[in-house]
Amino acid sequence: MKKYLLLFIIAVFAMSCSKKVEVKGKVTGGSPLERIEFIEASGVATLPLINIGVNKDGTFAGNFEAPKSGMYMVSYGGKRNLIYLKGGQKLEISGNAMTFPTEYTITGDAKKNNDFFMATQKYLATYAQTVNMNELMTKDEKTFLKGIEKVQADVNKNIDENAKKFSPDSEVVTWKKNDLSSTLLTILNQYELGHKQMGNPSFKVTKAFTDFADKLEENKDVLVKEHPLYREYLLTKMSPDFQKFAQAKTAGKTDVTTSELFAEYLNKNQKDLSQTAKDYLLAFVMAQSDIHPGTPEKTVEKIKKIIDTDIKDNTIKEDLKKIQFAINGFKIGEAAPEAALLKADGKSYNLSENKGKPYLLTFYASWNPYIGEATVPVLKEVVNFYKSKMNFVFVNVDDTKDQFVKTSSSLLKGIPGTNVYAENGLNSDIAKKYGVYGFKLPCFIIVDKDGKIASKPFFNLGDPELVTVLDKQTGLSAPKVNPNVQLQPGGMGMDPAAAAQQAPQQQANPQPAQTK
Repeated sequence: MKKYLLLFIIAVFAMSCSKKVEVKGKVTGGSPLERIEFIEASGVATLPLINIGVNKDGTFAGNFEAPKSGMYMVSYGGKRNLIYLKGGQKLEISGNAMTFPTEYTITGDAKKNNDFFMATQKYLATYAQTVNMNELMTKDEKTFLKGIEKVQADVNKNIDENAKKFSPDSEVVTWKKNDLSSTLLTILNQYELGHKQMGNPSFKVTKAFTDFADKLEENKDVLVKEHPLYREYLLTKMSPDFQKFAQAKTAGKTDVTTSELFAEYLNKNQKDLSQTAKDYLLAFVMAQSDIHPGTPEKTVEKIKKIIDTDIKDNTIKEDLKKIQFAINGFKIGEAAPEAALLKADGKSYNLSENKGKPYLLTFYASWNPYIGEATVPVLKEVVNFYKSKMNFVFVNVDDTKDQFVKTSSSLLKGIPGTNVYAENGLNSDIAKKYGVYGFKLPCFIIVDKDGKIASKPFFNLGDPELVTVLDKQTGLSAPKVNPNVQLQPGGMGMDPAAAAQQAPQQQANPQPAQTK
C-alpha cells in the first residue's frame, strides 16, 4: 500500500511541476494559411515557443513548455493579444478568424484567470475614454497628482471587483496591479519630461510627486522581471544621463556598440540598481539595438562576450544566446550540424552526402507568404547559374509529410536540387539545430565543400552579400542583381525581440501562397 501511495505522491508532484501547456481550440473561419504562435511576453528572448497550424475546419492543437507562470502573447493572422498561462494547464481557446485573438473565449484550466484578465482589459478600454489625459498633463502638479490618484483608485477598485467575481489566482491579480503601476509610472515620467520641454528645463517635481512614484515602485525587481513597460520606463528615465555618458565615451570612435556603452554605464553610473534590474535592462537594450540580421560578425562576437561577462542571471544569459543564434546564426567555419531528414520516397537523407561540394541550404514552408510569390522565381535563376559548381538542398518544414510532397512537387518542380522533409516541421531536429522559426522563412544558409558553415542566415536571395559568398564558394561570378528583387517585408519585418515588447495590435494580414 505504501508503494502505491508513494507512486501517487510522485505522480501528483510531477504534474504540479510540469511546465507543459496543452493547447487546443478552433478559429471559426480560420485558414490553413495562418499560424498560431505563443511567446513569453515578459521574457528576454521572446522567441515563439510553438508555431501551430490551423486545419481546414479551423481546429488546432499542440503543446509547449512554458518557462514560467505569467503573461504570454498569442498571435494569429497579424493580430496579437495577451493571455495568462501556468505550466501544467490545458488551454482550450476559440474565436472568430475576423477578431481572434483580439477577442477569444477560453475553457479549461486557464478560464478563470483569463476571464478576470479580459474583464479588466475591457474596463480599461471604456474607462480610458472618460479620462482626458492630455488635459491632465497640462495641469499644475497638485491637480495632476490628484487626477492620477483617482485613476489608480478607480482601476484598482475594478480589479478587486473582478477578482471577487472570477476568483482568479492571486498571481494574476498581482500582475494586473503591477501592470497598472508600470503604466502610471510611465505617465508620471511623461508629465515631468513634458514640463521640462515646455520651456522650463529646470522644472522639478515636489516630494509628494516622488513619494507617489516610489510607492508605485515598491516591488522593483518583480516589476522589472514581469513588465517590459516598466523596463521601458526605467530606460526612459536614464536616457538623458546615458546620452551624455555615451557622447563622452564615443568621441572620435566609430566602432563602439550601444550594448558596450550601456553595460559600462550601468556598472559606473547605476550602482544602486539591483543586479536583476541591470540584467533585464541590458538584455532589453541588446535585443533592441545590436541583435539583428544585419549585425556584422565582429559585433556579434562582442555581444557574445558581453552576455558572458555582464549578464549574471543564467536564464537571461541563455535566452540572449538563443535569440542571437536565431538571428545571426552559426559562426563562420563551424561544422554544419547533421540532422534527420526524409525524401519524398521515405528514404533518409544526410546533409553530409554533399561533402566535397558546397551547397545552399533552403528552409521553407508552404504557408509562408513569400516562398511562392517572391522566392521561387529568383531561386530558379540562382540554381540555374550555380548548379554546375554547387548543390542545392530544399528543406521543407511543413506540419506533415503529405504537405511536403504536395508543396515540393508543385512549387519547386523543375528546379534542380534535393527535396527533403524535416519531420515535425518547426519542431524538428534540424529546425532546432539551425534556429529556424516561422519569422525566418524562407531562410538560406551556405555550407562549404568541407561541410562547414560559410555564411550567416540570409532572408533575401537578392542580398549582394549572399551573392558574394556564392561566388566565392563556386569560383563563378554572377551578374549584378537588384538587392530589392526579393525583399520580404513580413518574413523578418519584426524580429521576436521587438514583437513581445509591443502592446497587442492588429496588422495587415498577408495572403500567402500554399498548395493544398
